[in-house]
Amino acid sequence: MADEEGTELVDVYDYLFKFIIVGEAGTGKSCLLSYLINNTFKENSSHTIGVEFSSRVLRIGARNVKLQLWDTAGQERFRAVTRSYFRGAAGVLLVYDISSRQSFANLNRWLTDCRALASPHLVPVLIGNKVDREEDREVEYAEGARWAAENGLLFVEVSSMTGENILTPFLLASRTILEKIDKGEIDPEQAGTGISYGERQLRAVGSTSKLGGFGARRKRSRSVNLGDMVGQRRCTC
Repeated sequence: MADEEGTELVDVYDYLFKFIIVGEAGTGKSCLLSYLINNTFKENSSHTIGVEFSSRVLRIGARNVKLQLWDTAGQERFRAVTRSYFRGAAGVLLVYDISSRQSFANLNRWLTDCRALASPHLVPVLIGNKVDREEDREVEYAEGARWAAENGLLFVEVSSMTGENILTPFLLASRTILEKIDKGEIDPEQAGTGISYGERQLRAVGSTSKLGGFGARRKRSRSVNLGDMVGQRRCTC
């Protein structure tokens, strides 16, 4: 249905958000992104070399948001290259593998880099991937939720194989950013936010330019409520 949140629409959008996907090699970042874009599991996925780019338009309430998605390599030898793409990111999806204790242990390093280089208004989401491998779980759900809460991240577990909850982290981050815009905490016209207006929003901005600039435009925006999130299982936000 056209009004359903998360449904991909035409190319007309209100905002463009830059998102980065980070985490250790082998955590399923590329497969997660592939399922989001193609609605199918990526068979025989190889490690990302450097950075790969994708995009998708999401419906968030009454607005369309285009996500500019940068999938970064997890290997240490690519760190200098991938870190350059962290700059100005509006959101980060920090991925670990629930069946790999090591991928969870290294989260602090990734989060530190993101917060040092990305937008000062960065919205981070912690993703525990591969819930389809429950029998091999090494990181309990409660551990992930606690780490996320202690470090100020949203949290959800997903499966990039079955598609379970795949859309949820992208909706969580997007809705949070929109809420910050509506509250005036983020100005999309400010450099380094990782946010820019789409064509439809620019037309709305032009029609309200005589009413007092950003503050007036903000009053015309429709607020969002994180409690309205749909399709999520075991999500801490």
